[in-house]
Amino acid sequence: MLAATLVGWSRLQFAMTAAYHWIFVPLTLGLSIIVAIMETLYVVKGDDFWKNVAKFWMKIFAINFAVGIATGIILEFEFGTNWSNYSWFVGDIFGAPLAIEGIFAFFMESTFFAVMFFGWNKVSKRFHLASTWLTALGAAISAFWILVANSWMQHPVGTEFNPDTVRSEMVSFWAVVTNPIATSKFFHAVFSGWMTGAVVVAGIGCWYLLKKKETRFAYASIIVACCVGLSGGVATMLTGDSSGVKAAKYQPMKLAAAEGLENGGPRAAFSIVPGVKIPAMLSILATHSVDGYVPGINNIIEGYTDNEGNVELSVAEKMERGSQAIQSLKQYRENKESDPELAAAYLADFRENEKYMGYGYLNAPEDVVPNVPLVYWSFRVMIGLGSFLMLLLIVLAWLSWKKKLENFKWLQVVALLSIPLVYLCGQAGWIVAEVGRQPWTIQDLLPVGVAVSGLNPAAVQTTFFIFASVFALFLVVELSIIVKAIAKGPEL
Repeated sequence: MLAATLVGWSRLQFAMTAAYHWIFVPLTLGLSIIVAIMETLYVVKGDDFWKNVAKFWMKIFAINFAVGIATGIILEFEFGTNWSNYSWFVGDIFGAPLAIEGIFAFFMESTFFAVMFFGWNKVSKRFHLASTWLTALGAAISAFWILVANSWMQHPVGTEFNPDTVRSEMVSFWAVVTNPIATSKFFHAVFSGWMTGAVVVAGIGCWYLLKKKETRFAYASIIVACCVGLSGGVATMLTGDSSGVKAAKYQPMKLAAAEGLENGGPRAAFSIVPGVKIPAMLSILATHSVDGYVPGINNIIEGYTDNEGNVELSVAEKMERGSQAIQSLKQYRENKESDPELAAAYLADFRENEKYMGYGYLNAPEDVVPNVPLVYWSFRVMIGLGSFLMLLLIVLAWLSWKKKLENFKWLQVVALLSIPLVYLCGQAGWIVAEVGRQPWTIQDLLPVGVAVSGLNPAAVQTTFFIFASVFALFLVVELSIIVKAIAKGPEL
């Protein structure tokens, strides 16, 4: 019970920190591109109007960027404080992309951000524009390395377990970097960030129209934002399809939970909402074949054979073999000095069952099932809101191009109220990605119960509420500064 409480509070604290940090990341990714396009229009057209538009949104970007840095630092520290067993077990692997992100991407982003924000009239137009684009590129590269680290947790590749050190060690950096899940996750995160930035800019632009002020600025901002948002939205859907196919291949339980699929098979139906299904659609989406086999929750627990004859063991069998692997590893380490021949036999037995070692730490087969209702409805919130926001951006772009948007006050209100919705959409996507892979810290390799630090649950509870208070204060301060900047308006 004590361990469960510790794991629960550690997960809750990390989830809160990650969710709060993700408030700032997508806006950084989206707003950096929007600002770069606006400044490009200034350099190309030579019109100071676009310079002032870019400077205004650059100010909003800077406020968001500063708070995002603070939350990101806290998030990385929690790997060592709350998840020290995880950090010790895979630190050489997980730490490499994070170190690269800090040394190269973050320094690049921060350096050019300084030129971008403080360099007006101090450097040439073209150098300043290059700095703005390099800031956007740095933000994307930073996201790439972080998502490489996260994707390795979803699908561990390029590594090998060392029985002498009892740690996973990297054997191919290239395999870690080119992890198939990392590619889809990176582009999906970046392009969804474009949508976030677009909805925020369009919503604020509509606020100016509602106030009947800065009309030209509002229309210009909305049009640029909608172009970026719609491009990002289409790309997000394409990368989402790729993510679904890879989840079906590498994390079938996540897909089953997202669909609430208890019993799968060929021609699996896609659930729109409970009781409303499209026959065979899930098989098409997950395998790109109408007859593709998609296992359900019960199939994964009980074991199954797919259309190609591949046999997947039941979870109970995996647990048994995982326990055997753990025991053989223990015997190998105890005998490697005194009886090398016996130790070699135990090592061979360990290698035979090594891929199931993580299952040996589970208590029951049902432990592999995540919170199905949470994952199921989060997936629908993500898809539903994403579709609504795409439609909204299309309508806003058309009416803004025709200079008729100011005649539709109700639509301006909807656009303004959609700002929190785009954040809800992004958070729902991360719930699917992270809650959907529970109970694994590293898929099939390390459960959360083994990865957690040996802390007193009361200490984690205390820091949870401290962090919650600090984060709330940060958010209030940031929003108040942004609101004041918006109320002041651009200097045209």
